[in-house]
Amino acid sequence: VMVPKRELRLRSIGFVPLSRDQAMAVLVAEDGSVENRVIGLPGAMSPGALVEAGNFMSATLGGLTLAEARARIERELAEGRAAIDGAARTLVERGLAVWSEDGDRRPILIVRGQGRLLDDAAADLDRVRELLDDLEGKQEIAQLLDSARAGDATRIFIGAENKLFALSGSSVIARPFRDLSGQLVGVVGVIGPTRLNYARVVPMVDFTAATLARLMG
Repeated sequence: VMVPKRELRLRSIGFVPLSRDQAMAVLVAEDGSVENRVIGLPGAMSPGALVEAGNFMSATLGGLTLAEARARIERELAEGRAAIDGAARTLVERGLAVWSEDGDRRPILIVRGQGRLLDDAAADLDRVRELLDDLEGKQEIAQLLDSARAGDATRIFIGAENKLFALSGSSVIARPFRDLSGQLVGVVGVIGPTRLNYARVVPMVDFTAATLARLMG
């Protein structure tokens, strides 16, 4: 439990929603080890969106560390922005559209009179829409990767994963806590049945560890 976070080389990654603004990132490494990290969510993400994000990462980022995965997504974001600029340039130059931003400062393309669009301009518009959707999705992926890298490791051991509890049908949820200097002070945990309500207990362990860290600081 007290082993520090490692730069795991990922086999797969998944997300379990814990609350409206928190999820548990389940990192499965190529060596078979599993690490769970409680992370903050970038805005309101539905359980379905978290499943899609995990499937995308597992399918495209396998074999990479979180840092390498983040760097790849950043390159793809840069390529996506360049592609959007190229696809929208014709529409903007012809006075058929103008760039703006929404309330979250995300780029939006305002089209002036879609009925006046010729076939080639309409195709450019469809391409821009596809690229913007892809860009927005990858920005969320990048934010999730950042949260997973920064998140403290809350370890969950279920049944046979832990020799101590292999025969008892129990599971352990544990998280280390540190003082202000970053020195490891101790570990707080909960022992319960394997069918424990992880969505409720993990945030409680997370909160307790954070509270103890503040008190010890």
